[in-house]
Amino acid sequence: MNQKTKFLISVIILSGLIGAITGFLVSYKITYSSSNFTAGIFDDFRKLIPEFLYKTSPTPTPQPTPSVYHSDVDYEQRIIDVVEHSNNAVVSIIISKDVPIFEQYYTNPFNNMPPEWQQFFGPFFQFQVPQYRQKGSEKQEVGGGSGFIISSNGLILTNKHVVSDKDASYTVYLNTGEKYEAKVLSLDPIDDIALIKIEAQNLPTLSLGDSDGIKIGQTVIAIGNALGEFRNTVSVGVVSGLSRSITAGDSSGNAETIDNVIQTDAAINLGNSGGPLINLKGEVIGINTAIASGAENIGFAIPINRAKKAIESYQKFGKITAPYIGIKYTLVNAAIQKQNNLPVDYGAWINSDSPKESAIIPNSPAAQAGLKDGDIVLEFNGEKITTTNTLNSILKKYKVGDKVSLKVLRNKQEMNIELVLGERPENL
Repeated sequence: MNQKTKFLISVIILSGLIGAITGFLVSYKITYSSSNFTAGIFDDFRKLIPEFLYKTSPTPTPQPTPSVYHSDVDYEQRIIDVVEHSNNAVVSIIISKDVPIFEQYYTNPFNNMPPEWQQFFGPFFQFQVPQYRQKGSEKQEVGGGSGFIISSNGLILTNKHVVSDKDASYTVYLNTGEKYEAKVLSLDPIDDIALIKIEAQNLPTLSLGDSDGIKIGQTVIAIGNALGEFRNTVSVGVVSGLSRSITAGDSSGNAETIDNVIQTDAAINLGNSGGPLINLKGEVIGINTAIASGAENIGFAIPINRAKKAIESYQKFGKITAPYIGIKYTLVNAAIQKQNNLPVDYGAWINSDSPKESAIIPNSPAAQAGLKDGDIVLEFNGEKITTTNTLNSILKKYKVGDKVSLKVLRNKQEMNIELVLGERPENL
């Protein structure tokens, strides 16, 4: 990573007694904790400083500052307690596939010559060439991820990209060392979320928090199968940012855009995908999903409220469903507006890449509601559609069957169109 870090260093040189005091203060703070700093300093200073230096001006009694935690010890203990409570509900997922086995053998390439040639050239070409051929296959570990248990009978939440290979098998390892074969129940069509199941009872579980209440700067804990090797690795950090949009890719070259994710500096490594991001109440607030390539301490997690919708959908329909409208569109900004002579610089402009193909999918909710090519959807249930608040990210807040209102601009005239969100087809 090529980055230049600029440090602004201010050095103030004091003389005489003030310099000595400053040096004492610095060395004292390094040695002792902040919670014991103030009282210890002034007990010692009264022995070193003439009385007139601290009795000429009385100091008012400082008012206590409200704090969430009473001391550093309480903060550290809270983290330890959360980890001890959560660890046994975090699992490692091992990905296995049938891998071809090849054996080496040797041949003489001149053995296939006509007999008369072999008699003449044979004595001069007595050597063997190595060749390879497949000799069956064997199941091998090819990757790993993480997950966490959300029901005592073995329902596990993880990332879709961890368990999306239909040709692979998945083994779940508990923190206690027990292992179970896992069944993939459902993959989210539009989000990096999946549900898998193991056959077990009375398992420890994690409770799901409310990701809508997350604040930048709050402490978070990430637990997962780091590098697919170091199971139940714990890292601590803070929420660094909210509502990030990222494009995440895997080793096979597949990539997808994920909107409105949580950014954290808690270390998230390869293999942590699918593990929980936990607050100091011991609640899951996110699913660890991706890291920024070429950077350190920049990781991303899907807010847990999105996973709650996926769980609810599975419980209701037997699979994770995703809502859809049934349009192809381009998000409008100032450049798109100027290039296409549009009346506004925001919204979702319904248009197709091919002039012979309609941007309205037949028999879709959009078709049934009367949306047309060239319409610009300005608002979705009162939310303005922009390049930072995309139609796709807004849509993820809703469920199949929800009735919504769209503000649409057609021929420079605004209108409201109501439609019922349908289920996204599997082939889209």
